[in-house]
Amino acid sequence: MKLRLSLAAAAMVLPVMAHAQPVTGPYVSLGGGTSLMNPTSVSNSGGSLKYQFKPDYAGVAGIGYGFGNGFRVELGGEYTRNTVHAIDDDFGDKIAATGGEEKYGALVNAYYDISVGLPIFPYVGAGGGYLFTKYNTDLSGTSAGDTVKVSGTQGSFAYDIIGGVSYPIAEVPGLSLTAEYRFMQLVQSRSFVGQASGIDFTGSGKLKVGQESSHTFLIGLRYQIFNPPPPAPAPAPAPAPVAAPAQAPAKTYLVFFDWDKYSLTPRALNIISQAAADSKTAQTTTINVSGYTDTSGTPNYNIGLSWRRAKAVAAQLVVDGVSASEIETHGFGQTHLLVPTGPGVREPQNRRVEIVLQ
Repeated sequence: MKLRLSLAAAAMVLPVMAHAQPVTGPYVSLGGGTSLMNPTSVSNSGGSLKYQFKPDYAGVAGIGYGFGNGFRVELGGEYTRNTVHAIDDDFGDKIAATGGEEKYGALVNAYYDISVGLPIFPYVGAGGGYLFTKYNTDLSGTSAGDTVKVSGTQGSFAYDIIGGVSYPIAEVPGLSLTAEYRFMQLVQSRSFVGQASGIDFTGSGKLKVGQESSHTFLIGLRYQIFNPPPPAPAPAPAPAPVAAPAQAPAKTYLVFFDWDKYSLTPRALNIISQAAADSKTAQTTTINVSGYTDTSGTPNYNIGLSWRRAKAVAAQLVVDGVSASEIETHGFGQTHLLVPTGPGVREPQNRRVEIVLQ
């Protein structure tokens, strides 16, 4: 059962790679919620029992670094409390119990944030580390007079598989609200100090606690420490020369691009060719070539993409016979949207280059 659950959760970390809303640079995170522990076996030479747990509380904190392309890594600390409420013995009896266990330690996780064209951003992750388990349980009250006490602290290597979603808070740049699920598996059995008596579970000394797995649900906050500055506003257009009242009005041509591309489509080549031909017959002194993007991706990435689009159009104008000295090239990123949208929206009409004949 645990293996099937692990494989199903592992499939969450293999999505089709979509363009991400990148976290860039260092960030911190904090979350709290509840933990649900799966039943856990406890045994010695005299027999075995199975601990049953009820939901309890959990908390995580981390410091990480985003690489600006959707991937990020995080060193996190984790604490969970799980309360035992009953124990099943070898005869199928359910025994009342008190106490529980606490787990704490550190893990290193890798994440990938995904853009889905909405104001929320799913993410997946996985990692590993080392967790300590502190036991303090006591059961008694069966007709056979069984008693079992487990105490002490032992460690184990662990791994986790994570799925979550983040919601950027527009009023506080860099701050996102997160909701997250974690599957946690401790891979080692451990021996704790124990005392036991009864018909089916006798002896004292060491009690073996088997592998543990749990499900954790968290609500939290993530804050990107250094936020990129907003893109510089587009320069004001130069005033028209006073001595040119008879000059023909500026003529604009729009060249559109596929998402996250700067290659020219056949339709784009036709529009550029028409603009080049018109520039030779009109009284054209300057050809402004300005690149733009939609709002998916970071502002810094989009500035670079808009420049690449503008340069691709300018190069084709030269191929079509326009002198390079007549062309002025600009890249304005996700500013001056043709269709106003919120962040993270793949709007086709905003992925464009404007050719203006002046």
